[in-house]
Amino acid sequence: MTQGVEARRNGPAERSERPARARRTRRVRRTGIATAAGIAVALLAGTAGTPAGAAGGPGTGGDRPSGTIAPDSPAEAAGARLAADRAERAGVAWGPCHPATRLPEPVECGTVAVPVDYADPSGDSLDLHLSRLPASGPADDRRGALLYNPGGPGGDGMAFPLYPLRLAAPVWRDLNTGYDMVGYAPRGVGPSAPVSCTDPEKFGRGPGVAPRAPSPEFKREMDRRAAEYAAGCPANRGEWAGAHTTPNNARDLYVLRAALGEERLNYLGASYGTYIGAVHATFFPEAVGRMVLDSVVDPDPAMIWYDNNLLQSLAFEHRWSDWKEWVARHHDVHGLGETAKDVQRAFDALRDAVDAEPLEGVVGSKEVHEAYLSVAYADAAWPGAAAALAAFAAGDPEPVLRASRPGTDPAGMVRRENYNAVYTTVECSDAPWPRSWERWDADHSLMARRAPFETWENAWLNLPCRHWAGPRVRPVEVGTAPGALPPVLLLQAERDAATPYRGAPELARRLPGSVLVTEEGAGNHGVTGGNACADALVRAYLLDGAAPAGDTVCAGRAEPQPFRSAGGETAPVEGDDVAVPTREPRAPGFGGSPLTGLGMLLDDGLTEGALSLRGVLPGGSGVTGFVPLIG
Repeated sequence: MTQGVEARRNGPAERSERPARARRTRRVRRTGIATAAGIAVALLAGTAGTPAGAAGGPGTGGDRPSGTIAPDSPAEAAGARLAADRAERAGVAWGPCHPATRLPEPVECGTVAVPVDYADPSGDSLDLHLSRLPASGPADDRRGALLYNPGGPGGDGMAFPLYPLRLAAPVWRDLNTGYDMVGYAPRGVGPSAPVSCTDPEKFGRGPGVAPRAPSPEFKREMDRRAAEYAAGCPANRGEWAGAHTTPNNARDLYVLRAALGEERLNYLGASYGTYIGAVHATFFPEAVGRMVLDSVVDPDPAMIWYDNNLLQSLAFEHRWSDWKEWVARHHDVHGLGETAKDVQRAFDALRDAVDAEPLEGVVGSKEVHEAYLSVAYADAAWPGAAAALAAFAAGDPEPVLRASRPGTDPAGMVRRENYNAVYTTVECSDAPWPRSWERWDADHSLMARRAPFETWENAWLNLPCRHWAGPRVRPVEVGTAPGALPPVLLLQAERDAATPYRGAPELARRLPGSVLVTEEGAGNHGVTGGNACADALVRAYLLDGAAPAGDTVCAGRAEPQPFRSAGGETAPVEGDDVAVPTREPRAPGFGGSPLTGLGMLLDDGLTEGALSLRGVLPGGSGVTGFVPLIG
């Protein structure tokens, strides 16, 4: 997970050999797409042929601490079942949502109590907050609840009931005919006993610096800040230590299912939400109903989380190159050069300029980097990012400022710091991490040679885990026996950077009977709601129980069309029929708010105005960067 970015996984080393662009839905073999992803490890000098996580691989030196805790003890399994029995009897008392949620009628809200420690189910508990839009179809067509997790760690899914009401993609309204659309704030997130590791007013304050080649002095300062941030997290102060982990998030799904009155859980998980769903399926296969996992985390225990995050930077480099090449193809519009190198020079000039003289005293290269990171998550960000860079080169900094300025709304600052605090607490508690700075420095220095765009910013976000003093569990060995689960539907964009492609076939291998749908040649993080072919498969699966007969390829969505910037606003290129964004969202500053897939922008965007989005796109608490909003 990179600085200002959501959970990230290892990425493809080179451009994969892609199947010819599909004109229709068709079946493919899992091994036929993006097989180059596995080459990433070999790019690290001296590790060619060494699997990630094996002896000698990146981050796997003898400095990884021992003494981790088993992820699922008999006491915790029994505690989860006891908590589920209690939740089934109590149910959910649905009622009007608190004004702070900004969720209007007909959305309803409620809470479900879960143990802080499942090994002690009669001890402390916390309330998970839920939201619901009741099914709109005839009673005979209703299938119960569809529970949603948007990812993170740290993502708040409370806005999910607004998808059918305020998103253009018809798949959400179709699903609502049969399902109650249920979102929730996971433990530690938002209203669900929120976690904080530092003063929100100080967190994300600009201007920040994101040097392309950090000096030894800069690295030492970032390591010092990482240690300070880790020390401020409650788990390192002995408060609810070990409570915020993926295994506990998975147990919470089991309890929420019971509270919703469901024998089996119908679930849509995106990004990190796919990992929670996979662990839940491992722990409770008998409780899995229809499950869609969109933008899949690599569940290999050897990759959780250090190697996933380290190698993920390589995938971001390729998506960054995709954007630069697109900008170069539209040189006639933007005038930024006819090659990707020309575009990179223009971006470097922007970074240097804002470090020499920060915009409005608050936007430096770090804030600019975080804003431009949005192009790796969503093609919808490409036109605005290019137009802003062209405007800056022409002497107009306003579009860059609008996209990069750190937010100052107190509630927004609290949400961003809370997101980062949960992210840090979960990832650091979920697995052992290297303790040696020499190991971190060597691995990231080597990776930065091939992936300079994101490697170091990714390192700073995760560096608190080097200093983590709280308990750590061993990563779960995700997997089920053949026939233990109903078919599981996996969705994955071929060039997704946040959750690179190799994670999807790995999870498919571990969950026998699952079906993988690939969005060919595409890189958007979050497939559902943005690809008509994939949406039809999701609709048939969730509403009718009809999974594809085998692994399937859907043609990628069309590239966006460019537009020009005009005085901080944007205008379509003459003759092009494109949506015109009228304002730009704000990005977080230092430490960042990790972005997530499949609609995390809705935390602010959907509750404040309508969206002009062809698909569901990533964002933090408020959309980061150049994803267009209308309203």
